[in-house]
Amino acid sequence: MIDKLKSIFAVSELRNRILFTLAILAVYRVGSVIPTPGINTEALAILADQTAGTMFGLYNMFSGGNLSRVTIFALGIMPYISASIIIQLLTVVWPYLERLKNEGELGRRKITQYTRYGTLLLCIVQALAIALFLERQTNIAGGLPLVYEGGLSFRLLTVLTLTTGTIFIMWLGEQITERGIGNGMSLIIFAGIVVGLPQAVITTVDQLRTGQIGLFRLIALLALMILVIAAVVFIERGHRRVVVQYAKRVVGRRMTGGSSTHIPLKVNTGGVIPVIFASSILALPATVAGVLPSGGWGQAVTDQMAYGMPLYYLLYIAGIIFFAYFYTAIIFNPDDVAENMRKYGGFIPGIRPGKRTAEHIDTILTRITLAGAIYLAMVAVLPDLLIVGLNVAPIPFIGDQLDAVLPQFITQGMNVTFYFGGTSLLIIVGVSMDTVNQVESQLIMRHYDGFMKKTRIRGRRG
Repeated sequence: MIDKLKSIFAVSELRNRILFTLAILAVYRVGSVIPTPGINTEALAILADQTAGTMFGLYNMFSGGNLSRVTIFALGIMPYISASIIIQLLTVVWPYLERLKNEGELGRRKITQYTRYGTLLLCIVQALAIALFLERQTNIAGGLPLVYEGGLSFRLLTVLTLTTGTIFIMWLGEQITERGIGNGMSLIIFAGIVVGLPQAVITTVDQLRTGQIGLFRLIALLALMILVIAAVVFIERGHRRVVVQYAKRVVGRRMTGGSSTHIPLKVNTGGVIPVIFASSILALPATVAGVLPSGGWGQAVTDQMAYGMPLYYLLYIAGIIFFAYFYTAIIFNPDDVAENMRKYGGFIPGIRPGKRTAEHIDTILTRITLAGAIYLAMVAVLPDLLIVGLNVAPIPFIGDQLDAVLPQFITQGMNVTFYFGGTSLLIIVGVSMDTVNQVESQLIMRHYDGFMKKTRIRGRRG
C-alpha cells in the first residue's frame, strides 16, 4: 500500500491532478461555512434538529450540511442533477435533442449548455422556495426569529446568493472532471457526505455512553454496514461475459482475425446514478410544497412523502429501478455494439450478426439490469428501514393492524441516530471505487511511459 502511494506521487501529472482535486474540494468546504445574510443561525440550528428525520434531512445530507446552515452552497449540486435528468428524459421524446446527442462533441456541448440553463432555472425556483419556507417558520423553540427582516429584499438576496453558489459548485465540479481525477459532481457529493463522519462517530459514542442505544443494536448496525459495503463491492465488480469471436481475414499477405474475446456487461451499469437521480426527484415535491400556501394539498402530499413513510419508500424503489434501466439505455446501445461487431467480422457463437445479435445483447442486459436495480433498491432502503423504521400506520385499511403486529424495530427503527444510511453508503463506496479505478488506470499508463523513458536504446548516439 505504501509503495502504491509513493508511486502515485512519483508521477508528476497524476500528482498534480490529485492535488488539484483536493484544492478544489477545499474551496468547496470553505464556501460551506459562509452563511446567507439575514438569517438567525441559532434559530436555524434548532430548526435543523427538528427536521433531521425528514426529507429536509436527506436533502441536507446531499448538500453536506449546507442546507441546515443555509450557507451560500445550501442548494448543493442537486439542481444540476435534476436538470440533467430532465434533459436526458427530453432527449428520448424530443427529436431535436436526439439529433444533438448523435452529433458528437458539438452536440454534447450544446446539451451541456441547455443543462446549465435548466440548472439556473431550478436554482431560482428552489432558492425562492427556501426563502419562503424560512419566512414561515415563526414557531421556533424559545420564540427566536428565523429571519431578521423578511420581504422582497430578503427573497431576492437569498435567490441571488444560493443560485450563485450552485453555479459556482457546478463550475468546480467541471474543473475536477477536466483537470483533476474522478467525476467532479460525484466527488462533491462524496465530500459533502463524508465531512459529517467524525461528528457522527462522536454522537454515536456519546449515545452509547449515556445508554440511549444498546451495544447490541450498535454492533448489529455496524455489521449491517460491513455487509452493505461487501455487497456493493461484490456487485459493482460483477459482470456478464458475452463471448465474441472474430473470423479470419486475409489482408494482402497477412492473415488477421481468428481471435476470441468477450464483452463485459456490468450487473450495475448505472452505478450510483439511479440512486442519486431518484433522491433528487423525491426532493422536488417538498420544494414545490414550500412555495404553496401551508395547510393545503401540497402539505398533505409532502406529509405522505416524508422520510420513513410507505409512499416515500415505494416511490424511492420505483425511481431507482426506472433510472437504472433509463441510464443503462442511455450509455449502452446494443445496436451500436452489434453494428461495430459486424463491421470488424465479429459474431457471438450461435447468434446471427446484426439485428439478432443486438436483440441477444439487449435481452442479457435487461436481465442483469433488473438484478442490479433490485440490488440498488435493497441496499438503499433496508439500512434506512432499520435506522428510521417504516411508519405503516397511514396505510389504508390494514395500517393499524400491521402496526400492532410488526416488531418495534421495523416500525420505529433501531433508535440509532447514525449518519450513514443505505443511500449514503452506496454513494461513498461507489464513488470511492470509481475514483480508485481511475487513479489505478492513470498510474498504470504513466508508469509504463516512465519506464520507457528510463530505458536506454543501444545503437543510438545523442
